[in-house]
Amino acid sequence: MNLESLKIFYGSKKDEIHSRLAEFSENGKNDEKIFLELCFCLCTPRSSAIKCDRIVRQLASNRLLFTANADQIKRYMDEISFPDEKSRYIEEARKVFLERKVDFREFFKRFLSPAGAREWFLRNVNGLGRKEASHFLRNIGMGKEFAILDVHILKNLKEFGVIEEIPARLDDKKYLEIEAKMKKFSDSAGIPMDELDLLLWSKETGFIFK
Repeated sequence: MNLESLKIFYGSKKDEIHSRLAEFSENGKNDEKIFLELCFCLCTPRSSAIKCDRIVRQLASNRLLFTANADQIKRYMDEISFPDEKSRYIEEARKVFLERKVDFREFFKRFLSPAGAREWFLRNVNGLGRKEASHFLRNIGMGKEFAILDVHILKNLKEFGVIEEIPARLDDKKYLEIEAKMKKFSDSAGIPMDELDLLLWSKETGFIFK
C-alpha cells in the first residue's frame, strides 16, 4: 500500500475511528473506566490485546478488578504471558489509585501536559513501559500525539519508509526517536497521530480496536 492508498483507506475508516476515539474520551470521565484501561495496558506486553481486554472486562464485571488480591486475579490470567507479575501490577496499581480514592480527573489536572502525565506513570506505576503508558493515556483521551509502537505499527512504519528497520530492542531513546518520525509522517499524511494508530492497526488486523 502506498500513501495515496492509505489516505483512501483512511477515508473509508474515518467515521469508525472517530467513534472509537469519542469512546476513549468518555473513558476519561469515569474513574473505574480509567482504572480498567490502566489494567488493560498493564496486561498487554507480549500478549494478545483482544485477550487482555476480555480478561480485564471479565474481572471488572465481577468486581474482582476492584477488590481481589493478586492470587485471585491470577486465576483469570492463564491466557496471557507473565500472569504472576501482571496480577501483582494490577493489585499495586489499585492500591496507588482506587484504595486511596484518588479522583483521576483531579489527579490529571496536576500535569501541564499529557507528556508530563506519561513521564509520571512511567516512573510511578510498576509494569508500564513507554508503549503501555502511551496506550493507557490514548485510551482515556489524553494521548492524542503519542505513538503506540507495537509490532503492527512498527511493521507499517517500515512499509511506508518511516523507519529503515524494526529495531531488535526498543529502548526509551529509540522509542522517542521513532515516535518523532511517526509524528512527521502523520503530519505529512494529514492523519492525526491517534487516528493513524487505529488506522494502521486495522490495516493489519482488519478491524478497529484500541
